[in-house]
Amino acid sequence: MRKLVTSLLTAGLLISGRGLWSQASAPQDSKHPGSGSQQEQSQPYTFPVDVKLVNVFVTVTDEHGAPVGGLTKDNFVLREDGLEQKISVFERESALPLSIALAIDTSLSTRSSLPLEQASAKRFANTIMRPVDGMCVYAFSEVVRESTHGYTADLKDIDEGIEHIRMGAATALYDAIYLASRALDRRKGRKVVVLISDGGDTVSRVDYKEALRAAEEAEAIVYSVIIVPIEQSAGRETGGEHALIQLSEDTGGKYYYATSTAALDDAFRKISDELRTQYLLAYYPTQRTSFSDFRRIDVSVAGVPNGAEMRVRHRAGYYTVKSEF
Repeated sequence: MRKLVTSLLTAGLLISGRGLWSQASAPQDSKHPGSGSQQEQSQPYTFPVDVKLVNVFVTVTDEHGAPVGGLTKDNFVLREDGLEQKISVFERESALPLSIALAIDTSLSTRSSLPLEQASAKRFANTIMRPVDGMCVYAFSEVVRESTHGYTADLKDIDEGIEHIRMGAATALYDAIYLASRALDRRKGRKVVVLISDGGDTVSRVDYKEALRAAEEAEAIVYSVIIVPIEQSAGRETGGEHALIQLSEDTGGKYYYATSTAALDDAFRKISDELRTQYLLAYYPTQRTSFSDFRRIDVSVAGVPNGAEMRVRHRAGYYTVKSEF
């Protein structure tokens, strides 16, 4: 049995085989009535965070969706709850260490496309990884399993982890996002979750809001590669797809649809290109303008040629009160 990453052990999550959650260890919610005491079904405890430097990872793309490089600090305007902030740190992100949680759906609904997903995921890992980076492969079906030796830059371990993931019956999509984000929370540098799934969730023990909050608290950028079998497109349930789209947008990431190997490879190429051309803006909040524990961030681009259409993506905001798990 392989050990869980330190952050998951600290969170008190148990191992079932190599699964990251056992039935007994999962948080309970309204989707599982009668499965615990009233105390177990309560919301997670929270504790205050001393808000100091706030990091905002920013992606800028042109009208064709291509990443825009070469911008300077003076090109950005950053606001928190509508109040403009002084940018204290500005960096181009290509040099910072990158931690990637690669989460692959191995439920029955993805059985036919899994070999293609594995091949594309390997090519992505071999393209993006540098010695300073780390990747952890997760396979999720009815449970979430860690398929590599924690976060590693060893491409052999990553390839083997992708190759030897196991099929399951159901889909614990939100659990995968939640657990991957908690593991990323203690890591330094840029943090990314890359999800490959058809978007369905059937057995997760946390809900969408908990998964989103875990990603936001970890400062993780979520990229969703949504697998759409052509023969099932007309009748598929799209609720899960919409959840992945919103999750990606709220964390500053992006979503892609993939119906073929070429589309999968193209999605991974675009993710790789974006990760090489991101910006880091960091600031010290000057004033609290609301009593909410969630503060909204807005970043815009200024000083660019007239007529240039640029889209700016970043996380929606941050929590001043952090969940305790």
